[in-house]
Amino acid sequence: MHAAHLTRRRTWLALALAAVSAAPYAAAPDTDTDPATAMSDTNSRLVRGRELVPPGVILNLKGKQRNLVWQGSYIVNTTGCIDCHTHPSYSPGGDPFKGQPERVNAEQYMSGGRQFGPFTAPNLTPDNAGRPAGLTREQFVQTLRTGHDPRDPAGDILQVMPWPAVGKMTTKDLYAIYEYLRAIPSLPDNPNPGP
Repeated sequence: MHAAHLTRRRTWLALALAAVSAAPYAAAPDTDTDPATAMSDTNSRLVRGRELVPPGVILNLKGKQRNLVWQGSYIVNTTGCIDCHTHPSYSPGGDPFKGQPERVNAEQYMSGGRQFGPFTAPNLTPDNAGRPAGLTREQFVQTLRTGHDPRDPAGDILQVMPWPAVGKMTTKDLYAIYEYLRAIPSLPDNPNPGP
């Protein structure tokens, strides 16, 4: 019973992540034929990305490429990254799935902790050297493209992360995600992991 419920939950989570990840791109205009629309679409994503930084998450923008930070915020905060990398995803009284006004859990934002059987979503906040999840930008991109974290044994593949979908993003989008994660506060691993 529990295994069937967990399998259904994973299936729905995977479908939701895929749909959310594809939605902004599926609805986008044909930018190859309309440069003016492409420019306004890019600008609107940057503006929206800036607006989507959760309240209570204080960004460190010093030395960061701000347009990449805002683009990364747009991607991270519209594609369900918090569903796994922030546990619990919402602060008490701020769960939109319970009809409450949304309030993302800023205290554990991107510090990992969502468990899927034997797997726990990792902390993506910057380490002491400012590297999200302790990875260089190239390692981060390679992990999202191949599903292999270079710190894991050869042949190990990320089992829950939707890397096959995320890895299809442009290199600029992946750099933007990295730049945004460099700007968020560094936190220790989530002290209360759970399903």
